[in-house]
Amino acid sequence: MINVAVIGTGAMGRHHVRIYSELENVNLVAISDLDEINGKKLAEKHSCKFYADFKAMLDTEEIDAVSVVVPTKFHTSVALYCANKGKHILLEKPIADKVKDAEEIISACKKNNVLLLVGHIERFNPAITELKRQIDSGTLGKITSIISKRVGLFPSRIKDADVVVDLAVHDIDIFNYLLKSTPEKVNSNLGNALIDDRPDYANILLKYDGTSAFIEVNWTTPVKIRTLSITGTKGYAELNYITQELVIYETNLEKEFDSFGDFIIKFGEAEHKNIEITKSEPLKNELMHFIDCIGTGAIPKVTGEDALEALKVCLIVTGDKN
Repeated sequence: MINVAVIGTGAMGRHHVRIYSELENVNLVAISDLDEINGKKLAEKHSCKFYADFKAMLDTEEIDAVSVVVPTKFHTSVALYCANKGKHILLEKPIADKVKDAEEIISACKKNNVLLLVGHIERFNPAITELKRQIDSGTLGKITSIISKRVGLFPSRIKDADVVVDLAVHDIDIFNYLLKSTPEKVNSNLGNALIDDRPDYANILLKYDGTSAFIEVNWTTPVKIRTLSITGTKGYAELNYITQELVIYETNLEKEFDSFGDFIIKFGEAEHKNIEITKSEPLKNELMHFIDCIGTGAIPKVTGEDALEALKVCLIVTGDKN
């Protein structure tokens, strides 16, 4: 039985609490949040203890692992305290808001022999799992382009992150994951359409080895869209993160010479396949993976180093040299 706790029980953290309370071989010991009224209600609902001070919680209770689901600006201080207490950590994305802070978190976890999983939740979407399998098996051939669209309305709960760090970081991490590399070049256009203090839209062009990747993110579109399309030399794939649907079109072509002796390519009708996906909750998959890694000693699917690479690209896009 693994004893867990959740630090930060807001919009995302309360789902960590819910899922931990449902998992087998997991004992949700306590939760911590600055909001005592709602925190106590949540603790009562899930039959665990409540602490307003997470340090007091870690000093008092027998806890093996924690989910850290606090605003990004507090990631470093909270994660370092947990690491130095020897607690395994699931740290919500982004890993930090500065490279040096991310590096400090990674170093502290290694020094204290603490497992660190960074919560890039899209890695645990079953549609992405299947797409990754299809790509690695060669179904799409060599990937030439990737396009992602992650747009919607402004989230009032986000107080300290811009649209790049909040949204585009997902797609940057997925691109790195699918292509097994990091971008060689980064170009972007971003700005403020509805709010003044941070970018609320961005268009990002990334160049990988032989692959162009484009990301559109914003908080200005009145409908929530989360899609990904990939073109390869053998086919084309469309993925919907929300519905967990994956469609693959396999290229049907013939290479021959025309009457003038010139080489031509003739395309037939593409074979269309709706790939069967067993739908599941990505966050639950993520938390189950975290618990499994603690029990088996396996390397997490999203390491601190993976998260750091995604953060570096975000900071290039926003022009932050930290």
